[in-house]
Amino acid sequence: LLLLSQLLSLSLCVCVCVRVCVCAALVVRFLTKRFIWEYDPTLESTYRHQASIDEETVSMEILDTAGQEDVLQKEGHMRWGDGFILVYDITDRGSFEDVAPLKGLLDEVKRPKHVPLVLLGNKADLEHTRQVATEEGERLAADMACAFYECSACADQVGTGGGVAEAFHELCREIRRRRAVQGKTRRRSSTTHVKQAINKMLTKISS
Repeated sequence: LLLLSQLLSLSLCVCVCVRVCVCAALVVRFLTKRFIWEYDPTLESTYRHQASIDEETVSMEILDTAGQEDVLQKEGHMRWGDGFILVYDITDRGSFEDVAPLKGLLDEVKRPKHVPLVLLGNKADLEHTRQVATEEGERLAADMACAFYECSACADQVGTGGGVAEAFHELCREIRRRRAVQGKTRRRSSTTHVKQAINKMLTKISS
């Protein structure tokens, strides 16, 4: 489980890793543009990072829980986060099949909110051992109404539409869009309450 928090106009983003899908490698690739060959997938790590997204500086806090947590820990992380990257391994069909149940748990925890999501298929450089077709990932992302990327922590290519950074940045954009919509909804609700209060006052005065 990767957890990403940001400052400024965004807040907390969470990247959920299905099974141990080289989350640490993805995070390090995003932060340093380098690939790490050796890491302990059982260790939980926290990182901070700043990035310019659409000419706006965003400060992120990223927690990599390495996919080792139990259900209660997952629920706690889900309550903490505002946005999620669901990661699977394109060479491991089981990890892909774990996405839907995890999304179901996420919906239960965050209900009634519609949570910003990105679906990410990792290890795209291992085409010769692929078990999950790109089209399957696209269909699942369409069902979940979220963006979809395939990338490789090992051989990431920025600017191709599938880079690790592009997936993180798109999640931040989606959080920002959702917050803007929620802000408008709250303002409309506040305006409605004010109008109702004024109408009640006028009714009392006229009576």
